[in-house]
This record gives sequence, structure tokens and C-alpha cells, in this order.
Amino acid sequence: MHSHRPRLAGLSTTPETLDSQLAGFFPLLGASKGKRKFESLQCRPYSTLLSGVYNSNNNNHLRLPTHSVLTPPPVSFTRRRLTIRAADTDTNEVKSKAPDKAPAGGGSSFNQLLGIKGAAQETDKWKIRLQLTKPVTWPPLVWGVVCGAAASGNFHWNLEDVAKSILCMIMSGPCLTGYTQTLNDWYDREIDAINEPYRPIPSGAISENEVISQIWLLLLGGLGIAGLLDVWAGHDFPIVFYLALGGSLLSYIYSAPPLKLKQNGWIGNFALGASYISLPWWAGQALFGTLTPDIVVLTLLYSIAGLGIAIVNDFKSIEGDKALGLQSLPVAFGAETAKWICVGAIDITQLSIAGYLLGAGKPYYALALLALIVPQVVFQFQYFLKDPVKYDVKYQASAQPFLVLGLLVTALATSH
Repeated sequence: MHSHRPRLAGLSTTPETLDSQLAGFFPLLGASKGKRKFESLQCRPYSTLLSGVYNSNNNNHLRLPTHSVLTPPPVSFTRRRLTIRAADTDTNEVKSKAPDKAPAGGGSSFNQLLGIKGAAQETDKWKIRLQLTKPVTWPPLVWGVVCGAAASGNFHWNLEDVAKSILCMIMSGPCLTGYTQTLNDWYDREIDAINEPYRPIPSGAISENEVISQIWLLLLGGLGIAGLLDVWAGHDFPIVFYLALGGSLLSYIYSAPPLKLKQNGWIGNFALGASYISLPWWAGQALFGTLTPDIVVLTLLYSIAGLGIAIVNDFKSIEGDKALGLQSLPVAFGAETAKWICVGAIDITQLSIAGYLLGAGKPYYALALLALIVPQVVFQFQYFLKDPVKYDVKYQASAQPFLVLGLLVTALATSH
């Protein structure tokens, strides 16, 4: 029985038309997208063919010779013999019904809701939809809005300003970050079929049409809120809307061909860092004050630290990135070199910002920032530099709170 799914008026939700719809929405890209199919051999599931005979006259031993084939085998049974034969199957017809690999220990329901590694398998569609938006990635964007509002010097603790900031946080976090994460999972479905086949899209836990509908709803919802904020703030030029539109375009070209910025470790990770640090800061500052060139430069410099944070997430995808030819920094330089590039980008950027604050005659803010860098370095040696794959989540949970507090210190310094 097929359930009735909501459709967006005027928008097709077939996988074959998603690229052309988004390309039409972002005219800078043209309409050169082709149909997306699972045609890469690297993404086809490899199975092990077992052919065994149980011999009751031979001490009840089971003989299991093995060899590999490219497609899942059909099984036929007889009374005393089990034979498994390979069959030629079009990979476009193969859809995973269940994960090939499950997280250890069955997974965590809490991790599932946050959209992080080690998630439990879920059948509730609304929980799966939430998982695709990766709520664990929302706080940096929400915090960026806070920093921008603080840097404006015009935020007041009254009902109107608090309501504006909350609406801006919803735009930046659940809507546009949710759109970005869902879109990225859609275009990463081949890689996830290798690295994390139990994720919602490659495992078949959510249909392709449902994913496409979610992408459009989150995108249009975020842009609609941005326009409303411009009207509410009385802007003559809809700067918040254009920031949201620019961020959405950046998210699209980060994940989608032909540009697919994430194929290049440097450009892709800097774009990701700017999306998490600069864009929400700019939105918060533009909402309550004026976005100035010096703040644009300062936040883009801070985005280099965001580049380092983005590299942390590349280590778990080395296998799939190699298979599909993506030049992430761990693939291009090797894991050992990439982890030092990662911590160098994070630490040197913050030290540079502290030096800038000191030179600007704000020594107390500079000292506060330095004090927040120290525990980050400690956690880098304690977790990340030991094993960036095993300890990635633990490192980020331990170190990133100090980095985002440093962002607020910098914002408060620039507001005076």
C-alpha cells in the first residue's frame, strides 16, 4: 500500500528532475545537469558467493568455498543441497532494503535524533526527516546569529529584538542548515553507500521523493523567513534575504555537480567554514545594525578555523572519497599530514585574531581569547591527534565549545 505524500505545487519530486529544478532556481549554474544514476562500480554492493554442501556421511562438516561477484545473489533450495547462483542485475533496480552494516551495539536513539554517527535504525518517517537535517550541526549557526547581534551593538533585551533573533536562528539552523544537510546527503548517497550504508537514504529508510520534497520545503521556508526579517527590520535593501539566497547557492554548488566544491579539499572546506561562521554572523549583524567591510574580512579570516573543523569530518570518509575520486585533504595529503593541517588552521587562526585584538587596543579580549585556545590544544593532543577517526565526535564535543565562546569574545570586542 502506498502512502500519500505531500507535493509542492508546481514542483516535480522525481529524482531525475531535482538537478534541473535547482539549476533553474539558481540561474548562475545553467541547466546542464543530467540524470543522476548509480552507475559507479565503486558504489555497487559487493557480495560474497558461498556454495556449500552439507554431507551427513562426512563427520557433519560444512565445506564453504568462496568467490566474489558484483550483484546480490538469488537463492534456491533443494532437499539436501543449497545452491546460490549469481544473476545479472541492473544496478538501477537494486535498492537497499536494510543496512549492510549497522552501528555497533544497535545504535543510539539519541544519536539518531541528532543525526550523528552511531544512530539507531528508525522507521518513524518524522524522526528520519529530522535525522537528515542533522540537528547537531545547528548550534554553530545559531551561535553565529548571536555573535552577529552582539557585534552590531544595537541588540536590546526587549521582546521585539529577542523575537527577531529567534526567527533568524530558525532560518539559519533548522531551515537552511537542514536544507544544506539534506541536500548534501542526497548528493552523497553513493559515498554513503560505501562509508555508511545504514544511513537513511542508501538504506532505503526514506524514499527519494520524500527527500526531494524536504529539500524544497526547507529551502523555501528559510528564504521566506529571510524576506520577512527584512520587512520587520525595515530594510530598504533586503540584505538578509540575499545573504540567505547566497548561502543556499553556496550549499548547492558545494554538494552538487558540476562544480561540487567539496571535491577540492581546500575550496570545499573553506566554503563550509564560511557557511558556519561568516554567513550567520553577517545575518545577525545586518538584522540589528550595519554589516561593515572590516567585519566581513574578520569573519572570513575566522572561517579558516571553520576550514579546520570541516577537515575533522573528512577522516571518516576516506574510503569512499578515494573510491569516487574526491580530493579531500586526508586523501590528498594522507591522514597523518591532514590532521596537522586541521589543528594548524584552527589554532593559528585564533592566535591571529587574538593578535588583531591586541593591536586594536583590546588586550583583555585578546587575553580572554588566548585562555579559550589553551583547552582546545589540550583536547587536540588528548583525542584528535591520537586517532582522528575514533575520537572525532569526542574531540568536537570537548573542544568546539571553547572555539564558539571565542567567537562571542571577538564579537563583543568589535562592538565597542
